[in-house]
Amino acid sequence: MTVSPIVTALRRPRNFEDNVNAYFDHAATFCSHAKGLLDQIRICNAVYAFAFPVRFADGSIEVVHAWRAEHSHHKLPTKGGIRYAPNVDESEVKALAALMTYKCALVDVPFGGAKGAVQIDPSRYTLDQLERITRRYTHELDRKQFIGPGLDVPAPDYGTGEREMSWIADTYGQLHTGELEALACVTGKPVTEGGIHGRREATGRGLMYALSEACRSAEDMAALGLSVGLEGKRLVVQGLGNVGYHVAKFCREHGAILVAIAEREGAIHNPKGLSEDEVFQFRKRTGSLLGFPGATDILKSPDALELDCDVLVPAALESVLTGENAPRIKAKIVLEGANGPTTPEADEVFRQKKMLVIPDVYANAGGVTVSYFEWLKNLSHVRLGRLDRRRQAATEMRMLQAIERATGKAFTDSERQSFVKVTDELAIVNSGLEDTMIVAYQDIREALRRQPEAGDLRTAAFITAINKVAIVYEELGIFP
Repeated sequence: MTVSPIVTALRRPRNFEDNVNAYFDHAATFCSHAKGLLDQIRICNAVYAFAFPVRFADGSIEVVHAWRAEHSHHKLPTKGGIRYAPNVDESEVKALAALMTYKCALVDVPFGGAKGAVQIDPSRYTLDQLERITRRYTHELDRKQFIGPGLDVPAPDYGTGEREMSWIADTYGQLHTGELEALACVTGKPVTEGGIHGRREATGRGLMYALSEACRSAEDMAALGLSVGLEGKRLVVQGLGNVGYHVAKFCREHGAILVAIAEREGAIHNPKGLSEDEVFQFRKRTGSLLGFPGATDILKSPDALELDCDVLVPAALESVLTGENAPRIKAKIVLEGANGPTTPEADEVFRQKKMLVIPDVYANAGGVTVSYFEWLKNLSHVRLGRLDRRRQAATEMRMLQAIERATGKAFTDSERQSFVKVTDELAIVNSGLEDTMIVAYQDIREALRRQPEAGDLRTAAFITAINKVAIVYEELGIFP
């Protein structure tokens, strides 16, 4: 088997950041930009590493380590989630920030990439302790100007959610009394506190749109020996968290068959199909998905990745698809829900096997896309669709009346109600997300058509992102 330079150059111990940079370096060989410009795009512009003491209600004090990385300032504000995890480190934060830069560029969201992390296991802390840590973290970011509607806008990530984002927004608001755009300092907030409908499930829904668009290509599906569309596609999903749950739900609702779900305690398999919600509720009651009625238990979770299926969705951990297990992967399509689930060695194997890998740098961009909509909503102080709802309904009613006059047929009241629908915020968000994912996929696919030597969608995605960031730097006049 021929080995790509991307693998040859990395035959040494490395981490997630090295993998991301390896993908960048490989894609950069297909770009014509000056080395200095490529170096600037690749490097992380700023990292704030800090530690702070937190005093708890019982009087004890604990020192907490945290980071915020701003990978690229080619556009402001920077944007990226905050994760709470016991093993997170600076290198991982920089890697995730870099992915955010390329991700935002791919979906034409006008942010630079950023990422934050607090080195804790949230399950070990009480609600009061988590609130203290979150508010102190926000204070530290504000002190160094690493947060603000026009500076850096965090969002939820692994280990955080709407609750933590509401604490951040409240803390920032207290520090910036009277600032009109204060709510736009963070996204992923509860809807009642400036959030937006559809943000919670946005990453999973975006993954479904990405897969659906890929499966629309008769040429690509024929090459894989698959039919066009999602209907009947057999899915294996690793991870039943927010991303895994929703991608399973939306794909199943569009005709796919969920044949297996893997979690840390093991996996379950049923070729006739599973309901993600029933499995979720069973696991909530019992503490494990093992023993789910009608399914076969798989005691070693990684074994589920090697099941016979059409689409494999790693939606939990990084580096789960490696050079060691890649030859045994039977899926025709890998849809990357997690960040960095595939190592360069595995990527090379998949390329040789002519599998279709829909890369994380594009596929899981649904979250930041809808976060962008939330940010715009907060800046405008207007709920999406509010100004247009009645005008749209009136336009559709006039159209119906014109049809009635032309045909002589009068519609019933129930028919009128079914035709004239007032678009709500969620419908606008989903429509915008779907359009974003479709356009971005076609941009990447077109890049691969122009440069077939790139070989795969991941390299084409990085080429597209690099070119989009480079254009901004060149227009700024920094790199004439």
